[in-house]
Amino acid sequence: MEKMFLQDVEQHRGDDNYSRAIDAMQRAGQEYPQILHMFAYKLQATVHLERFTQEMMREASPLSPGIRELIAAYTSSLNQCPF
Repeated sequence: MEKMFLQDVEQHRGDDNYSRAIDAMQRAGQEYPQILHMFAYKLQATVHLERFTQEMMREASPLSPGIRELIAAYTSSLNQCPF
């Protein structure tokens, strides 16, 4: 995985679920979305994004959560972004 431009953000480690997830994926040699670094770096700033994502992907909708995940994965692949 390429290094991020914002090294302070990439190197930040806190006592939060995002930092723990990053560490676990790095130890396993897995690729992961680099936005997780920003989530770990600015926890309070990401609360709204978390709520928005939860609402869009999990709450009641004409589309099942699985179909919404499939749409997100397909869109990510079109944008050459790991999902």
